[in-house]
Amino acid sequence: CLEDAEALSGRPLTKIIVRQSRPGWLQFEEGLAKAQPFCRPTGDAAPANSDMMLLYFTSGTTGMPKMVAHDFTYPIGHLPTARYWHRVDPEGLHLTVSETGWAKSVWGKLYGQWIMEAGIYVYDYDRFDPLALLERLQDDQVTTFCAPPTIYRFLIRQDLTHFDLSRLQHCTIAGEALNPEVYERFLEATGLELKEGYGQTEMTLAVVTNYWMKTKPGSMGRPSPMYPIQLLDDQNKAVAPGQSGEICVLTGDRKIPGMFSGYHKDAELTRSVWKDGIYRTGDLAWQDEDGYLWFVGRSDDIIKSSGYRIGPFEVESVLMEHPAVMECAITGEPDPVRGQLVKATVVLAAGWEASEELRLELQQYVKTHTAPYKYPRVLDFVTELPKTISGKIRRVAIRQGKA
Repeated sequence: CLEDAEALSGRPLTKIIVRQSRPGWLQFEEGLAKAQPFCRPTGDAAPANSDMMLLYFTSGTTGMPKMVAHDFTYPIGHLPTARYWHRVDPEGLHLTVSETGWAKSVWGKLYGQWIMEAGIYVYDYDRFDPLALLERLQDDQVTTFCAPPTIYRFLIRQDLTHFDLSRLQHCTIAGEALNPEVYERFLEATGLELKEGYGQTEMTLAVVTNYWMKTKPGSMGRPSPMYPIQLLDDQNKAVAPGQSGEICVLTGDRKIPGMFSGYHKDAELTRSVWKDGIYRTGDLAWQDEDGYLWFVGRSDDIIKSSGYRIGPFEVESVLMEHPAVMECAITGEPDPVRGQLVKATVVLAAGWEASEELRLELQQYVKTHTAPYKYPRVLDFVTELPKTISGKIRRVAIRQGKA
């Protein structure tokens, strides 16, 4: 409570109240009326497009968070996000599920949506409750919705026929790769396709399934016209269609609006990912004959076992199709013979209990639904997966034995 906060701080807090009056509080509208008119800086005091506007922290999925610097061109990079991917409009109400402070929150609650004059619905919660979220979508008549795959996995476990989602017109998904099973179940329950997109804290929406594009469940979509993207090998050579390569942005000698300026106060780290006109994202994908990109995994998440390179996403997608699996993460575990073993860390769905029989069943399920060498030789049952505050699974924590 406020009294406790004041006691801990050792000094009075400045408290501001909106649309009401209360003793000891500053009234927002009165203060605004007394404020001096805003004067835009001019001359040397005016900010340049290349000046630093904000700093983000990355979510730390692979290690310590990095400070990402963006300049004043960053908001423009979000206009296509809101208009062509989220498909917001001034008559609608848009909800993006993301903790305030992370880049994804700004993707869905600020620049692009404001430029499009859309209504923005902010939903805060202490602990995620899928039923409470469904009630908000229904009662407050949200029209466009974006959330990470984790949220949709919980939603499809509910009986969606109990909710009137008729006002919901368009749904998008980002944050991690989308398992096709989640897409199919949501489509069956709501009639709405999930349009996937891909970006990073370091840039805006770079690969996208825009609202008019054909949806390929499990694919991120095609490269955005804003970003000249190629899949490259370790020698900066383009890989053939169907082959895995790192998602790279060919910036040349120009700065693309929406891309970061670099890692703040860390020129060495910036040069390690962005040099010779190529920004390497650290994410692997392959491209099909239609130009759609399919996520494979982080380059440091790839499992090297007995000479095979195994991406975690494919194995996770197979496991997610089994009714016993609520969530899962695939990582590599060191092995003196094979180099690494495929390890599955599984959260069971309601009504299922961990057992040796179920462990063997899940292992056999993967063997029969993908290449046998990809099956998890190690399979652990846990009550929850370690995640960042933005909802991404922290595979690095699992590899460190923190699951």
